[in-house]
Amino acid sequence: MKVRKVIAFKHYFEDFILIQNTKVQNKIYKIIEAIETLERVPSNYLKHIVGTDGLYEARIQLGSNIWRVFCFFDGEKLVVLMNAFQKKTQKTPKNEIAKALKIMAEYYNEKLKENGN
Repeated sequence: MKVRKVIAFKHYFEDFILIQNTKVQNKIYKIIEAIETLERVPSNYLKHIVGTDGLYEARIQLGSNIWRVFCFFDGEKLVVLMNAFQKKTQKTPKNEIAKALKIMAEYYNEKLKENGN
């Protein structure tokens, strides 16, 4: 049973997932399913990015390869997926975090416009 809903904002996540091989896609979808169905998502699957206001990364590992999918909560039950990348360094690159924060701001700006504010 789902405890929260996961959606992708615009084309960012889809652009990323389509260029991955089937094994990687399946692993990413497995992590997304865990985010949707587990009451408490383990931090090895979903982790808050320190120093940000509500930005999270879904963490995917397959063998020695690592991927990150940025996301955030809109309310209690909605998780919004954004940009993603294959991680090659120990720390998450600042430019990737900046890009995610920009997309998150874009999401909230569009939401405000839709609600007529």
